[in-house]
Amino acid sequence: MDISLRDRFFTLWEKYFYGAELPITMEFRDGPGDYEIVPPPKGWRCLICQFAKARNGAPLAFNKDSVTCMGGLRYSGYSHQLPPHFRYFLSSGKEGIIEGERYKKTPEIVDEWEKLIPKHPPHKNYLHVKRWDKLTEKDNPEVVVFFARPEVMSGLFTLANFDQSIPNGVICPMGSGCSSILLYPWLEQQKDDPKVILGMFDPSARKCVPIDVLTMAFPMKKFEKVIGYMEESFLITNTWATVQKKIKRSAELNLKS
Repeated sequence: MDISLRDRFFTLWEKYFYGAELPITMEFRDGPGDYEIVPPPKGWRCLICQFAKARNGAPLAFNKDSVTCMGGLRYSGYSHQLPPHFRYFLSSGKEGIIEGERYKKTPEIVDEWEKLIPKHPPHKNYLHVKRWDKLTEKDNPEVVVFFARPEVMSGLFTLANFDQSIPNGVICPMGSGCSSILLYPWLEQQKDDPKVILGMFDPSARKCVPIDVLTMAFPMKKFEKVIGYMEESFLITNTWATVQKKIKRSAELNLKS
């Protein structure tokens, strides 16, 4: 990690998004390094909930034993196995067997949707999750994830589209919360012209994030470009100065709550 890049973004974030939460970064590695290895939770636990300590500044290392959610295992690439009766679980359920989440109308729609979901290819054994300001020279982040409210999201969204003519520089594929901040942005990172992922619309993951907060996940190669053009963008205009006041008020209210 280029520490000057880390520090430059931190300075710009404080300047234009003062009071907003810093992003976390994700990277796959062979070993845990000096990160805290996340122990297996007791029973099922949403992977998004497990990221809370990293958002608060504690570097975490996950392996396949750290994750008990089948979706979390799948979208982090540790397993491609689906739970029994998944087609019914995600749709209308099956009487006497499983209650349905009703995220899809029918089991058949689930079957077709499943065919379109890319699989996470094999990777290194540990997922490192670390807040931006904690990065060191040893880190090599692959994905940068923001948990943010609408005013901050408006800035991130506009930055993501700043250097291109196409209208869909940000995409929003349906999936679990962890797919939107890990699987899809990681896959985009492997492309020459990656897109940014808007997410955290999964009702099952909403209990793990604050009110009004969604996520925007940048592939690192895209995020490096964003840092480079922040100060020639709308961020230097009076329009953004007005939005900044709302960001500051939001941060102040968050501290009081």
